[in-house]
Amino acid sequence: MTTETNTVFDSMKEAFAPVADAFKNLQTMDVPEQTREFVKKTASTAKERAAEALAGSEKVTNVIETAVADSVSEAAKISRNIQQALYQDTEAFFDGIDKLASAKSFSEAVQIQGELARARGEALVARAKSTGEYVGKLMSEGAKTVQENLAKAYNKSA
Repeated sequence: MTTETNTVFDSMKEAFAPVADAFKNLQTMDVPEQTREFVKKTASTAKERAAEALAGSEKVTNVIETAVADSVSEAAKISRNIQQALYQDTEAFFDGIDKLASAKSFSEAVQIQGELARARGEALVARAKSTGEYVGKLMSEGAKTVQENLAKAYNKSA
């Protein structure tokens, strides 16, 4: 029985040897310089276009902000922060592509991808914390306004 098991195991091992060899070669395979340069150039162009889009959206926000009353200025600030966050995410994405394009092997690309994922996670946590603080501030200010208005209304009726 042991001989039959070993024979089956050996034949399976032989059958999958090309796959195992291909995977080993994939980990050490070099990425051609021309490919890396093409990806870097494409990412750089995309980053420039994202910066142009941000500048255009900021101009539109400025026009709206100057055209409307102060009550909308808080909404404009929020819009501006969202635009900035989207731009930062886009920029980080293309920076990541640029870094990945500089990888000379599959294993180096995996390492870079891990570092990028960790950095994006840290950025998201920081943004969530900042958003929480901002919403807390707005809620606090709103509660104060409600209290003041109630006090005024109570004093008028008394």
